[in-house]
Amino acid sequence: MATGKVRYWAAARAAAGVAEEPFEAATLGELMTNITRDRAELARVVSRSSFLVDGSPVGRRAHDTVVLADGATVEVLPPFAGG
Repeated sequence: MATGKVRYWAAARAAAGVAEEPFEAATLGELMTNITRDRAELARVVSRSSFLVDGSPVGRRAHDTVVLADGATVEVLPPFAGG
């Protein structure tokens, strides 16, 4: 089980109500389950978001296959408007 921090950006920050928070999880999938429990609006935003783990894009990898290292930083990036 790794510990680290989650950083929320834009709509994810608004839905979470905080800019960042600590986590304890082994995989990105487990982390997403943990942070969205009892947080329906955050779950909605997270379902459409992309993620960086220690600065590297997760892309289309299954979240349960993305193993988190101790001290990891996970960034939640909702879709951004503009162009």
